[in-house]
Amino acid sequence: MDIVADELVGRRTVRPGISIIAITGQGKEMISKIPEKNTAGVSISKFLDYAGIRGDGIEIEIHKKIKPGSGLGSSAASACAGVTLANALFGHPLSTQELLPLAILGEQIASHAFHADNVAPCLLGGIVLVRDIRSLDFQRLNIPKGLFITLVIPEISLLTAESRGILQHSVGLRQMVRQSANLGAFVLALERSDFGLMNKALQDHIIEPQRAHLIPGFYTIRDAAYAAGVIGFGISGSGPSMFAFSQNSLTAENAGQAMQRALSVYKVESQYLVTRINPEGTVLC
Repeated sequence: MDIVADELVGRRTVRPGISIIAITGQGKEMISKIPEKNTAGVSISKFLDYAGIRGDGIEIEIHKKIKPGSGLGSSAASACAGVTLANALFGHPLSTQELLPLAILGEQIASHAFHADNVAPCLLGGIVLVRDIRSLDFQRLNIPKGLFITLVIPEISLLTAESRGILQHSVGLRQMVRQSANLGAFVLALERSDFGLMNKALQDHIIEPQRAHLIPGFYTIRDAAYAAGVIGFGISGSGPSMFAFSQNSLTAENAGQAMQRALSVYKVESQYLVTRINPEGTVLC
């Protein structure tokens, strides 16, 4: 079973401010060492300001295991790791609830939007429904036993800001009604661990049709996943990675291989991994 996570190593310094002394791993060339342009750097800066820390600073190393522009929450992972690390280095002055908006501000540097879609589940763990972004009212949802996730990661990049930029600013009434019904059914499917209902609910009528053309062979890959027996399929984040839900690890592995073969027809290299939902969120190790 694979784990998708960034790692940060840091230490306190007597010099105020933040220093990023090394960035390694996937897509390191895409990430700035300037703290004001780095999601971890910004989130740590917000932490220092909010916690009222003026004298000491932090230096960090960022080890990227989630490629930027993959649709797997790379920016959120570094932002959450940043505030969690800083909080630990200074004796845990803030609660996880207080860290949440600081991590969101960090990710905003990359996504150009204030939202908790990626940060909330990354920091808190599990499946999280964000009801309202202004008040950061969120609800933890049930994780059904036996739920496996297959991720297929094409060797192409889609920046979140660009992928958001193609979306329409208005939604038709018919689309909204169908999408709302599916969202309600999906939440109910999670609470009941009802994979049959989940299969019906995982139909995106708004975002997926607008972004599908950004991923070569998207519908062919989707058909291959369903033929392998998955519960549901969709675009991960802003893409280009795709996910599939399965009821067991064998189906999840078979689906990954099938999706990878379908993508290779379009001359796109990829990797796939099978994982579970992390219930713990960002952790110290």
